[in-house]
Amino acid sequence: MQIQVLDREGKPVPDAVVVMYPGSTAGAAPSLLQASPTIEQERMRFVPALTVVMPGTTVRFTNQDRWDHHVRGNPAGGAPVAAPGAAVASTNFELRLAGKADGKPANSADVKLDTPGVVLLGCHLHGSMRGHVFVTDSAWTLKTDDNGIARFASVPEGAAQVRVWHAEQLVDLPRKALNVVPGPVLDTVQLSVVPRVRRAPPPVPGNTPGGPMGAYSLAPVPASTHGAHPHPGS
Repeated sequence: MQIQVLDREGKPVPDAVVVMYPGSTAGAAPSLLQASPTIEQERMRFVPALTVVMPGTTVRFTNQDRWDHHVRGNPAGGAPVAAPGAAVASTNFELRLAGKADGKPANSADVKLDTPGVVLLGCHLHGSMRGHVFVTDSAWTLKTDDNGIARFASVPEGAAQVRVWHAEQLVDLPRKALNVVPGPVLDTVQLSVVPRVRRAPPPVPGNTPGGPMGAYSLAPVPASTHGAHPHPGS
């Protein structure tokens, strides 16, 4: 079963999420997603920009930059972030990651994501940094490739539904009903938007610890300083 995601103009869309809901539960669902993914903070970007996981997955955040990052995660849609030191919900968290020093391993922190939904990633210090974690409610979930296609093997025959999500598709598309039959099947889902192409990362002159991109200590960050250091980026 191949699902191709197209934009409003009919062009393939990479990095869309395709979720299959087979009507039959016969057979075990495949292991399509990484068990322990890592999201890098690198050149003021989240890499990858989109990560798809099953509930209960522990995601590692690693700062490869030589300046500090303050990673926050909250449910897409504007739910407030928990205060530093408070009990943190699985889709609502803050992390402080110091910059990488010469000759030392990059600093990292782990977050376990238990609740299906979309987590918006950001950085208080660098307002241009954006990323997403899609916590799926179906093991039959994949990201589309450069041709906009998600390829599923051994989907149970019979009625099924398909959900497609993209970060720039602000209004969720209705699920599409399909009938899975023996043999290869290619179907399409079209977005109502034309996603922007992610720009290449900016050059990083003066890439030194605490350099021009901003830095802070590991002491609690006063609320008044949040978002005080925006920088250009993608």
